[in-house]
Amino acid sequence: MKLLVDSGSTKADWIAIDDNGKVLFTTQTLGLNPEVLDKEEIINRLDDKFDISHNKDKATHLFFYGAGCGTDRMKDFLTLVFQNYFKNAAVVVHEDTYAAVYATTPKDEEAIVCILGTGSNCSYFDGKVLHQKVQSLGYIAMDDCSGNRFGRHLIRGYYFNKMPKELAQEFEEEYNVDADYIKHNLYKEPNPNAYLATFAKFLIKHKDTAFCQKFIHREMESFVENYIEQFENCKEVPVHFVGSIAFYLKDELTEVLGKHGITIGNVLRRPIDGLIAYHILNK
Repeated sequence: MKLLVDSGSTKADWIAIDDNGKVLFTTQTLGLNPEVLDKEEIINRLDDKFDISHNKDKATHLFFYGAGCGTDRMKDFLTLVFQNYFKNAAVVVHEDTYAAVYATTPKDEEAIVCILGTGSNCSYFDGKVLHQKVQSLGYIAMDDCSGNRFGRHLIRGYYFNKMPKELAQEFEEEYNVDADYIKHNLYKEPNPNAYLATFAKFLIKHKDTAFCQKFIHREMESFVENYIEQFENCKEVPVHFVGSIAFYLKDELTEVLGKHGITIGNVLRRPIDGLIAYHILNK
């Protein structure tokens, strides 16, 4: 049994397949970002799902693609956690961009592949190897155009009294905006980046308002400038995207990229289905 996992900071999609690619089960855990979680919390999140804990000794392979796995230190840490948990499985850990590449890019083709979800990332795939020019420093310093960045903008807009009154009233009805509650989630709970990203659905819901449009275009322009335009051939190859932010703001993304002469390619909400096809072809 092979386990294929696509993990962001908010959630992780799991699919178990047999050697012929038949799906044995699918499930979802909370995100397993090693940059913001310790070993105990990761194990707790695995144990919390019966399909995973019940079948952990049956797994022969684990292919994990995750946010926060961009450095060797984090890959090695997570690999060891998984090897101890899935004792009979060969474990391979990649950063989440590889899942995005395998899901969006036809075999041997060049592309720039971006992730816009809870966090953000961007790489160039030459048809064989992934290349990055920007190493992520995480949600506090980077993550342009991500769900957590949009959440930060909304909270600041609300607390600095910049949010229009009618939007602020709806914001109060939809979220707990008590300062102590927000600070507790930001500074005391695991995954503060995922907490911030929960506010992004409000921005998407109200994306046509001037208040939200300002943040959308500001962050998209920043992402193009700081990430995509790092690659000199960005106007010569398609630029693919995965993630909920890219999926639900595809029209705005297409417009901004077009202004820069950049061609948008495939846009997927989740790469997990594409991973199945990839691993069947490359078993």
